[in-house]
Amino acid sequence: MTISVRQVVIDCTDTRQLAEFYRQLMGFEYIVGDADLIDPDWLAITAPDGTWRIAFQQVATLPAATWPDGDHPQMMHLDFKVGSGDELDREHQRAMDLGATLLRDERNDPEEPLRIYADPAGHPFCIFVGL
Repeated sequence: MTISVRQVVIDCTDTRQLAEFYRQLMGFEYIVGDADLIDPDWLAITAPDGTWRIAFQQVATLPAATWPDGDHPQMMHLDFKVGSGDELDREHQRAMDLGATLLRDERNDPEEPLRIYADPAGHPFCIFVGL
């Protein structure tokens, strides 16, 4: 196969804010030159080993997803995993400190402990305990 994923692109109304949120949450780095842009309409971050990227594209307006309940469903979301409940608690605190909003706490689910959040732009993402 000759096709592969280059990056995931997320629409937002503040590229710098959202790129910085995910950069810190994931330990990623800005693509060379992107960190120096003033009022960018496009920013990209990459894993330190270059295995994958997330880009952020400026849009004028964007209704925040109200998923898992409400009128505005998600169109995509990111899933992150950790190895234990203690790690889930540590990453929960980091996400909240970075500006995430907790949407649902399923930490005590015996089959799949997880928490569902909204990033600062309102996009849902999950952190769960998994293999």
